[in-house]
Amino acid sequence: VQLQASGGGLVQPGGSLRLSCAASGFTVGDYVIGWFRQAPGKEREMVSCTRRSSGRSSLTGSVKDRFTVSRDDVKNTVYLQMNSLKPEDTAIYYCATGDQKAYTSDYFCTSPHLFTYWGQGTQVTVSS
Repeated sequence: VQLQASGGGLVQPGGSLRLSCAASGFTVGDYVIGWFRQAPGKEREMVSCTRRSSGRSSLTGSVKDRFTVSRDDVKNTVYLQMNSLKPEDTAIYYCATGDQKAYTSDYFCTSPHLFTYWGQGTQVTVSS
């Protein structure tokens, strides 16, 4: 199981970025995929969670009106579209998944400790 996040960069406030999470060794449609971020000096937080099969995504409150998640089953990739970016969105963004046969997608999305496979992270910096 491998995940590779990419697409980060430097963007001005109000700008947009699209992050990609490319999976190998498994089919993204069969797994819950989470996007997390960690800002300097802060704890890691879950940004979004995309459920297996349905592809339904939930987003944390601070981003739900600005970020969207999509999944391309052909490319085996999950995307995080980030619009109206703010300086407080500055962080390293990671995508992750885990062994989840024993759990429902909804439960898995409420249990960050169950995400045990992580990509390397991509830096997002929002600054003028």
